Amino acid sequence: MRISFDLDDTLICYQPDVPREPRLAWYQRVFVGDEPLRLGSRSLMRRLREQGWEIWIYTTSYRRPAHIRRWLWCYGIRVANVINQDVYDAHLKKTPQHRPPTKSPKAFGIDLHIDDLEGVRLEGETHGFRVLVIRPDDEAWADKVWTTTEEFRWRTAGPQRPTVAPGACG
Repeated sequence: MRISFDLDDTLICYQPDVPREPRLAWYQRVFVGDEPLRLGSRSLMRRLREQGWEIWIYTTSYRRPAHIRRWLWCYGIRVANVINQDVYDAHLKKTPQHRPPTKSPKAFGIDLHIDDLEGVRLEGETHGFRVLVIRPDDEAWADKVWTTTEEFRWRTAGPQRPTVAPGACG
């Protein structure tokens, strides 16, 4: 299962009232910058990976994928892939006649995308991809993501029959 996260106002929140992960050490910030990672990101990503989710970053920014990977690596977050605007444009080969949605997780095999924009969710409904919208001011955002991924796993696994161990009374 593959999940992607938007950066701006989803994982990176500059609003002063949004809780943040502790800042990186000064020597790390020299190499990767000092963008504020939303509190709960590290533990959520660790839990998702433990449950078998492949974590991707999907942003419409032009930040370099290698830079994003290094920045997240400094926080202990490992991502499988990064899609920025350049990667998206090259993959979808946009032309004036072809107007794909702002993001197209389905084109990259992404099962669930996490974003802050309602417009991306609406595009998902139109183009057939799943989006969970979380707001920058939502302190329970990580729990919402976790609950949604658990529901997704349950739905894709199908109904499970309870099993009775051999010799157990039933």
